[in-house]
Amino acid sequence: MDGRELVRALGSLGTARGWRAARAGWRTRRIDARGLPVRGPERARVPGEVTSAEPRPGGGVVRFTRSELMIRVVVGGAVFWGWDGAEPEPSYALGSAVPGADPRAVLEPDKDGGWQVVSERVTVLVSRHGAVEVRTPGGMVLRRDLPPRWWEPAAGVPAGAAPAGRGPGDGSGGGRPRRPERRWTLRTEVPADARFFGLGGRASGPRLPDGVHQLWNTDPKGPFGPGDDPLYITMPVLLVVSDAGTHLAFHDNSWDGRVTLREGEEGAGSGHDRPGVCETRMEGGPLRCWVIVGKPSRVMSRWARLTGTPAVPPSWALGPHHARWGFGSEAEVRRIVAGYQERGLPLSAVHLDIDHYDGHRVFTVDRERFPALPALAEELRQQGVRLVSIVDPAVKAEQGYAVYDGGSAAGAFVRDWRGREVRGVVWPGWCAYPDFTDPQARRWWGGLYEERLAQGFSGVWHDMNEPVSFAPAGDRTLPRSARHSLEGHGGDHREAHNVYGLAMARAGYEGLRSLRPDERPFLFSRSGWAGMQRYGGTWSGDVATGWPGLRASLSLVLGLGLCGVPYSGPDIGGFDGSPSAELYLRWFQLGAYLPLFRTHAAIHAGRREPWEFGPEVLQATRALLAERERLRPYWVTLAHLARLTGAPYVRPLWWGAPDDRLLRECGDAFLLGDALLVAPVLEPGVERRAVRLPRGRWYDTATGRAYDGPGQVMVEAPAARIPVLARAGSVVPVRGADGRLELEVWTPVGGRRGGGLVVPDAGDGWERPEVERYTVRLTDGGVRVRQVRAEGSGRPLRPVRVRP
Repeated sequence: MDGRELVRALGSLGTARGWRAARAGWRTRRIDARGLPVRGPERARVPGEVTSAEPRPGGGVVRFTRSELMIRVVVGGAVFWGWDGAEPEPSYALGSAVPGADPRAVLEPDKDGGWQVVSERVTVLVSRHGAVEVRTPGGMVLRRDLPPRWWEPAAGVPAGAAPAGRGPGDGSGGGRPRRPERRWTLRTEVPADARFFGLGGRASGPRLPDGVHQLWNTDPKGPFGPGDDPLYITMPVLLVVSDAGTHLAFHDNSWDGRVTLREGEEGAGSGHDRPGVCETRMEGGPLRCWVIVGKPSRVMSRWARLTGTPAVPPSWALGPHHARWGFGSEAEVRRIVAGYQERGLPLSAVHLDIDHYDGHRVFTVDRERFPALPALAEELRQQGVRLVSIVDPAVKAEQGYAVYDGGSAAGAFVRDWRGREVRGVVWPGWCAYPDFTDPQARRWWGGLYEERLAQGFSGVWHDMNEPVSFAPAGDRTLPRSARHSLEGHGGDHREAHNVYGLAMARAGYEGLRSLRPDERPFLFSRSGWAGMQRYGGTWSGDVATGWPGLRASLSLVLGLGLCGVPYSGPDIGGFDGSPSAELYLRWFQLGAYLPLFRTHAAIHAGRREPWEFGPEVLQATRALLAERERLRPYWVTLAHLARLTGAPYVRPLWWGAPDDRLLRECGDAFLLGDALLVAPVLEPGVERRAVRLPRGRWYDTATGRAYDGPGQVMVEAPAARIPVLARAGSVVPVRGADGRLELEVWTPVGGRRGGGLVVPDAGDGWERPEVERYTVRLTDGGVRVRQVRAEGSGRPLRPVRVRP
């Protein structure tokens, strides 16, 4: 425990909640002391030498003296391999169906005594000692996994064992501790020029630094900055970009682990390259991996098909949101909404935090402060503003409280190894926790959202779902020995912890969809895991107020997008503290070009309304909000294209040019779709900044000035705006002065074609809109725009405005 944590711990003990948290922490340690298996002497094991191989569809099984490896190339080119019987399923990450085996992929002997699987898009080589190498069709090496190493109980060491399932005496509801899981480590080498991205939501990035990155979803116990790791969403999803190519690697294992990264060095030592290294260590669970190779757009498309396409938020959720912990009353909500309207500021949603609950109890309302919540919701809806409710997973353990009584009757709560309900301390006091890895518990919980809809809420945000149990020191979560269903096969919190938020998001999403089948649910979650995009998005969590927190906000959004979660955004202004006018405005400018555009702050923090920072900030934010609304059709297009292609709304600058090494190093600007480049100001006192441009011509959208890339240019960044550049030849759907969709076309370079895709807003239901495709070219000094149709080409059906 560091000094700050000690001060917080001692301070918390001065309150009733603090003493309860201390007791909960003591309980957790006591339960785990008896409920977790004791590790005795262990022995290390490696695969040994190859002995035989068995061809199967898409690949086959390679057997070694002490292990066996199954390899399968699936339709579309993704590669799966699993050691010692590990199969693609069961998996929380994968979508509805695992792709079938590629019949053209064949297992055949390799000249060096190993085996190889050759397919159209990738070649996998297995050495005679168990190293696995992935190559492009042209023979370029993308990664080389050295033979794995396991640690398991030494022969003759006694260990408690229990069968899988639920109920007293098994591995889920109670009974003796199970046999210790075998730990494993895998060392991977990548090209010396490779750069690492991903691993979920990381505050330092988007290019991941050398060092250790833990895989354990964690509440950082307060506002965080770039140096804090891990955070709320960790994923064993790594995107590796090098001159040889781009690939995504996913270790489908939800256990606690860590990934140690070390970038390579070209020409290191006697002129030889030192490869980059990624070492993955897991405390248990299967050793199984998916790898997808290709251009970044193709990699993300295949990843979305494998893990599920991103949910499309309703169009209103792409507008500006305002939230605060501590609105306090209906009168305060009305005051805030009126403040936006009186100043001509667009507003799409207001979020209510835990203070609107009765005693912080989930699925309740404080009737003194919110006496007529449904009427308030309808009143705001008539003004174009939706209400969004926080939902925490912890249920106050109080008899007579309908939610707790219902969960107890349904057997929905997590239990310890003795079969007793696990209790933790959260805002309401002592709480029980639904086991979202149990399908019956998910159905019960999903039905509870009927109360939220009856109160008039249009969406929900899940909080505290790592899950959190307050403790003055140590890990603030459930006992690691707590038992979970895990879809019926049984297990404990070591396996369930990282997928808890994902399973809660599934419960909420499926419940909302069942209750309102004609509307797309709006849901975002603080915690989650690979595949969470199927149910919605996320946000930064409690990012610290300050310039480092501003930089971390961008890192989180970019990194999560490269893990397949395209809809996210930060707390504008930071969660704590009181931002200066300059910091607030620069944060607002960044947030206006991120998918989830939401101001938010803690109950003790300074205000976050734009008019609280003076007339100059108010004027600048008004212009930003107007521009966000003008670009609403572009945001709708990006949302639907994310579902269709897996491409994140917000992309790193190297997205279209992964071979550009300088772009790989750039983390202070980003692409918004294919058309726009956004260069936020992340430091104080800056009014001009350098912008690294990808290849092509780019226009400053404010001045019309043209810049040619690749290269670095200096661009004006006055206090009132940040640089936003448009790609020459791009087509951007915007909202015209009359409210109709029109096309903003940026003049292409002579002799080159441009174009773009447009997805019109088809409403907030499930109707899938048609995708409109346009081509642009410069002909005889004029810009010609044509809509491409199935039967050929024709004139554009929409108004066109050519810029600059």
